[in-house]
Amino acid sequence: MTSKRMTAVLGQLGVTQVRYVSPVHRGAAKGLVGRVYEQVEREFGVLAPSLVLLSPAPQVLAASWLMLRETLLAASTVDRAAKEAVATAVSRANTCPWCVTVHSTMLSGLAQGHELADPRLREVTGWARDCGTADGAVAHEPACPAAQAPELIGTTVLFHYYNRMVNVFLTDLPLPPGAPRLALSPVMWILDRRMRPAAVRSHQPGTALDLLPAAPLPPDLSWASGDPVTGDAFARGCAAIDAAGARSVPPSVRDLLLTELGTWQGEPRGPSRAWADSAASVLPAADQPAGRLALLTALASAQVDRSVVKAFRTTQRGDTALVELTAWASLAAARRAGTWIPVGATHADHDTSTRHAGP
Repeated sequence: MTSKRMTAVLGQLGVTQVRYVSPVHRGAAKGLVGRVYEQVEREFGVLAPSLVLLSPAPQVLAASWLMLRETLLAASTVDRAAKEAVATAVSRANTCPWCVTVHSTMLSGLAQGHELADPRLREVTGWARDCGTADGAVAHEPACPAAQAPELIGTTVLFHYYNRMVNVFLTDLPLPPGAPRLALSPVMWILDRRMRPAAVRSHQPGTALDLLPAAPLPPDLSWASGDPVTGDAFARGCAAIDAAGARSVPPSVRDLLLTELGTWQGEPRGPSRAWADSAASVLPAADQPAGRLALLTALASAQVDRSVVKAFRTTQRGDTALVELTAWASLAAARRAGTWIPVGATHADHDTSTRHAGP
């Protein structure tokens, strides 16, 4: 397949990979969606399907991009390669093959293929892997330095969120439907050529903040308070997704999921969906499809399939409601994961320059 053809295939990824909802096409993007698309293309290098899938809910799209941009792209104390190592490790732990493929490719490009030999990248990868469970996070030494917490814990929380949304709405690999698996290597080569120049550029912190109104930082996100821009980004983004949850998630479902998450320590659920059926059975009959979808999205996103989505659509048919419910459930689980990551010493006690990017 020629490079020109590969570029065309890559251009199709943004909309053709998305399932269950109809995303906004680039040419039809107006208002808030148009503003976000322009920023994503300019600063991320491509219009990523992991963001396009959110476009039926503009406020959720803006929140998701805002938190990603101000954490992954705008570096302060942690370089992009280290954050890509975190993204890859979290995605592996969450069994998100789409994210693993994309972010491991980016990591390898930034590290020039030497990521396995780089001790600082190995260290931050081990930290991110261990922080997938409460027990692992507490046992890992050293803890995340306070000066690095907004970026390292922020990246961890973000990918717990994105992995769940991607598992629900995208296919396993970054290929359009019907494309042969053999096309993956050249597609990823072109994707890397599009994204890496943006990844190595300096990104001014805070330029995406005006996409959403200011909001207070919730107590469970105290790890973000050490950096004003990151804290502001998460405060605005979480407020927007909380508002989306209030619109599209029945109160009984919100209460049920938050109760389940209150005791969740990162352990896997399944392999069947019987646990979700049992948990949702206490809800009013009309809320049970939403409850089942929210529970599975938060705690076993790979188990969401067409039947689960179809059942939800019998009560709420619109794409906006589907994106808002799954985004709220995904972020609730991600925020819970952030609460069990210990924050250690301050900047003065560690070398936290962009050259040293691990705990």
